[in-house]
Amino acid sequence: MAKQEPNKYLKNKDIKPESKASVLTATVRMGLMLVGIIGLALELFREDGWLSTITSKLFESTTSMLMIPVIILALWLLNKWVSSPNKSETKKSGDLPMYFMMAVGVFYLVRLYTTGSF
Repeated sequence: MAKQEPNKYLKNKDIKPESKASVLTATVRMGLMLVGIIGLALELFREDGWLSTITSKLFESTTSMLMIPVIILALWLLNKWVSSPNKSETKKSGDLPMYFMMAVGVFYLVRLYTTGSF
């Protein structure tokens, strides 16, 4: 007679499904973040957008090119501050980029509603 294996899914018996309100909240958050990302991408990559303006200002002189390592250091420090040292735990500061992008999404939605375009 074959040996009966224990049910490997028994550990999931206490997990409850997500409520409809939490699914709706997550969908709205994701939508706001996507609108924010799309709005920022449009601002960055349009003709005479932020990217072309910033790169032209950075490369116009040698002294302004010295800002490139400072910008890289600032971005590295921001990443260290937001990231958790252990991958299994989370930090509340890691949610800040999400909330920032949601705020940007709200800005672009209001702008779209009031002006009719991004």
